[in-house]
Parts: sequence; structure tokens; C-alpha cells
Amino acid sequence: MSARSDLQEPAWLRWTLIGLAMLVMAALVVMPLLMVLGAAFGDGFKAWLEALTQPDAVAALKLTLFTVAIVVPVNAVFGMFTAWAVTRFEFRGKQLLLSLIDLPFAVSPVVAGLCLVLLFGSSGWFASLLQEHDVKILFARPGIVLATLFITFPFVVRELIPLMQQQGADEELAARSLGAGAWTMFRRVTLPNIKWGLLYGVLLCSARAMGEFGAVSVVSGHIRGLTNTLPLHIEILYNEFDSTAAFAAASLLTGLALITLILKFWLEARHGDALAKSHRRH
Repeated sequence: MSARSDLQEPAWLRWTLIGLAMLVMAALVVMPLLMVLGAAFGDGFKAWLEALTQPDAVAALKLTLFTVAIVVPVNAVFGMFTAWAVTRFEFRGKQLLLSLIDLPFAVSPVVAGLCLVLLFGSSGWFASLLQEHDVKILFARPGIVLATLFITFPFVVRELIPLMQQQGADEELAARSLGAGAWTMFRRVTLPNIKWGLLYGVLLCSARAMGEFGAVSVVSGHIRGLTNTLPLHIEILYNEFDSTAAFAAASLLTGLALITLILKFWLEARHGDALAKSHRRH
């Protein structure tokens, strides 16, 4: 007998809980989203377009996409390698590695940014080495990329570890016993089995990278047109009481998030069974 048939709650209770959940979601998610869109287009489409075509807005969008273009592939590659190492090998320090993977979830993004300042700042551990080679990390693109990498690292690997544990290594062992090399085995067996979980993790990583604020705010220096990502650009505009431009930029960031959400729903609808396996042990 299914779990669903065992539930004997009265209809009024079920619909009350469903209605309450819908009400909370409408108040906390849908209504703010509609208010952002309404404020963004409150002065008309022309004002919205002008706000987004300002040089600072264009530079912030380019920097955001540039950061995502670096962070997502790096996290995807290292996420696959880390998940493979954790699920296929036994070694000392394995539990420590798993704890370190979850560290960005537990540490405040601001603290992560401050750690980068302690490492690469003018009085940091690597300050003399950086000055000697004229390398700039903080208040430049490398610092923004490093901060975003730290914050978004767990998303891919945490999607892949439960999935690879669920699948086991039988197919990989069979491929190796038939003479397949490590790269052939990974390309022909491992990657096809994890591709939907990998893509799901990449989507989550992309969404988090586009919206990261705390860690990036610490290391960016808030230099207009150079080190401001879209979230930082929105904050500056709002603090300057330029509400139209701030909400226009916010609507753009919201649009990028909605595109990611639509892709997520498509993945779950089309490949729900494969994605469900990756969440069973979360």
C-alpha cells in the first residue's frame, strides 16, 4: 500500500495546509517579484531600457556573466573529480574532505570575503609575493572570481555525490574488466550516468554565482564600471535613491534567475527519475 493511501487526514485539513502554503509563497515570493517588475517598468519601457544601457549597468552585466563563465566550468570539473574521489575510493581524511565541501554552506559569505582579504590584502599572507610579481587579486576581477568560486563550490559536488553513491561502480568495473581505460570509462559510462545531475548542479551553481553579494562586496572595492557585479550595482543605485535604475537592474537579475528556474523545471519534468536519485540521500 502506498504512503498516500495511508493518509486519512480530512479534506478540510489538506486544503487548509495547501492554501496556507500557497498564501505564504504568494506573500514571500510572488508579490515581491511582481513589485520589482512593477517598479522597474513604472516609468515606462524607455526608462527601463535607458537604465540598462548605461555604461555602468552594461559593465556590471558583463562582469557578472564573465564571473559565471569562469566559475561554473571550474566547479563542474572539480565537482566531478571530487565526487568521483569520494564515492569510488576510501582514503584517510575522507570525512574531513566531506566537511570541507560543506564549509561554504556554513560560513557567512562576508566571512569568506574577509578570509580573502587576510590572504591577498595589502597586509595579507601573500602580499609581498603579489607585489613582487605585480599581481592584483583584491579590488579586481580575480578576487571576485575567487570569492564566487568559494561560495558556489558545493552545489555541483553535492548533487553528484548522492547520485554516484546510488548508482554504484558496477558498470565502471565492468567497463574496466573489458579493457576500457580510465578516460574511456569516464566518457562512455560515468559521464552519461551523471549528466542530468551534473546539469542540475550547474544550474544551481549558475544561479548562486549570478546573485552572490556578500563575499563579492568585501573583495570588489565597489569600483564603478570595473568591479561592480549586478547585485553590487543595484545596491549602489538604490543607496543613491535612483530607484528606477535600481529596479531595472534588479529586473534583469530576476529575469536571469527565472530563466534558470525554467530550465530547472524542464530538467525535473523531463528527467525527474534521474534527478530524484540525486536527492534521495540529501
